[in-house]
Amino acid sequence: MFLKFFTELRDAKVPVTLKEYLALMDAMDKGLIDMEVEQFYYLSRTALVKDERNIDKFDKVFGETFKGIESMGDAVDVQDLPEEWLRKVSEKFLTPEEMEKIESLGGWEKLMDTLKERLEEQKKRHEGGNKWIGTGGTSPFGANGYNPEGVRIGQNKSRHRKAVKVWDKREYKNLDDSVEIGTRNIKVAMRRLRKWARTGAPDELDLDNTIRATAKQGYLDLVMRPERRNSVNLLLFLDVGGSMDPHIRVCEELFSAARSEFKNLEYYYFHNCIYEGLWKDNRRRHNNKIPTWDVLHKFSSDYKVMIVGDATMSPYEITYPGGSVEHWNEEAGGVWLQRLVQQFPDLVWLNPSPEGSWQYTASVKLIGELIGQHRMFQMTLAGLEDAMKELSR
Repeated sequence: MFLKFFTELRDAKVPVTLKEYLALMDAMDKGLIDMEVEQFYYLSRTALVKDERNIDKFDKVFGETFKGIESMGDAVDVQDLPEEWLRKVSEKFLTPEEMEKIESLGGWEKLMDTLKERLEEQKKRHEGGNKWIGTGGTSPFGANGYNPEGVRIGQNKSRHRKAVKVWDKREYKNLDDSVEIGTRNIKVAMRRLRKWARTGAPDELDLDNTIRATAKQGYLDLVMRPERRNSVNLLLFLDVGGSMDPHIRVCEELFSAARSEFKNLEYYYFHNCIYEGLWKDNRRRHNNKIPTWDVLHKFSSDYKVMIVGDATMSPYEITYPGGSVEHWNEEAGGVWLQRLVQQFPDLVWLNPSPEGSWQYTASVKLIGELIGQHRMFQMTLAGLEDAMKELSR
């Protein structure tokens, strides 16, 4: 059916090439999208349409070719499926009743001890089981299966959001600070956090004093003064990757607005929870980390602090050493959050997830207790205005 789609696009005078078609197949083979029609539509349109004037013709062909299909799994024969899609047929899909019957191991220490034993005992690949490290089963260890409390190994993203620890090397993009669409209202909200002062070298004409000085001297005597600037110092900590991926757009808008409104702005990235290391560039985050201690000692306590993150993670990531999903942290994340609050009393947490869901997420409640419940705000315009009021006290 993919080949039929390609030929019908050419028949409809959409100038697609074989190279573009192969690029689309390669993207699917690498698991760039899930097996959903909507995702395939946007991927194929991006790969095959070079001119927006051809979008209408593309939509017409797409609609006729995939009419009535809800999943791309219904659209292709087995021989047409990329290897990655065919492999994922082994993923474990369970009913809610079946999920309830699967018991967790009962705690962080037991989970880690059992994983260590499995690594020492296991000698070959396993699939569909309930004990060994494998795929498509109910074991606490592996990929594409289900367990209410487990360690996800070698799976590119979460399907059930139940893993306690994730062993994957992840790559995140830096947030784009040039995004302008949608930032105007955010800028207006941020302007509540202003404290004007004249600092720096003189670069603005002081008209009143120029007139006085000229009248007094009898000749033109220009008097300059420093430009009036927002003197508020702002530290921005941004959670990236994982469950924050759906919120990239609003985070970019916030980041762009902050860069525009605050001249004295410093920012750092983290993942899920703040630990002993932060970074400035997501492309080099594995080998160019900045010690959190250095940040705490570098900036004075008059800095305002905004932490942006959904606070959605395993509670172990906050309460236990070694709880981080990416490395072995010597100290629990909660310890570092407490240090941050002690150093910077003017601190707020902006959460992009709906406020109504916070009470059902243990990690959100834990972080609220550590920083103070009154310091967490939903990342909406109203929430942002309330956060600015909190920082202005």
